[in-house]
Amino acid sequence: MSAKRIIPCLDVKDGRVVKGIKFKSLRDAGDPAELALRYEDEGADEIVFLDITASSENREMMREVVRRTAENLFVPLTVGGGLRTLDDISRTLDAGADRVSLNTSAVRSPEFIRKAVETFGSQCIVLAIDAKKKGDSWVVYTHGGRTETEMELLDWAATGERMGAGEILLTSMDADGTKQGYDTPQVKAVTERVRIPVIASGGCGTMEHIYEVLKDGADAALAASIFHYETIRIQDLKMYLDSKGVEVRLKG
Repeated sequence: MSAKRIIPCLDVKDGRVVKGIKFKSLRDAGDPAELALRYEDEGADEIVFLDITASSENREMMREVVRRTAENLFVPLTVGGGLRTLDDISRTLDAGADRVSLNTSAVRSPEFIRKAVETFGSQCIVLAIDAKKKGDSWVVYTHGGRTETEMELLDWAATGERMGAGEILLTSMDADGTKQGYDTPQVKAVTERVRIPVIASGGCGTMEHIYEVLKDGADAALAASIFHYETIRIQDLKMYLDSKGVEVRLKG
């Protein structure tokens, strides 16, 4: 069994890291380059950088901010937001990203996932899914959580895997920013449906929340506000997880 990963998320708007609740009420959390380096020093396994308004504003990713963030970073950097073409992906990788996450563009054209995988390799393509509870299941949203689709979460996750995506970044819109815990039923449902790794996102407030979601099948736990506002330090979290029998990469 491979080590579980801890991944801080940088939601970026207008060149600054922001954090909200259920995708709304955003507040400033700092400079992306500074935060990324701090998290790497603390022991983060990866960094996720999401330009959260690129799709809704129908503009290109802020690659200069990506370049500045990646410049002195040695852990893998996954970048998403506003990636509509293979050229967009290529330029984002050239700016320093190790992997890209696709959301709105993939929903618009699932074949785009396959083309991206054929061009850059499955290890480079992450399918990001934002989902909200509806009835007995979950519905997929695009454009940074602004647009509801007719896609059901589990079917879409399976389609993404079939198209060749190497990993799924799963965000619960219901739990996002609440600090009440991950949507573990949602995570469990997806991990039971697909064989590719799943990163759980949305709702983390305590070390126990991360332990629970990793125990329930997530391959990695992504969090934002608990790290941005130093509620929890990554190395302390990893020591806690190690004490609970979860395999993680410890510094030193």
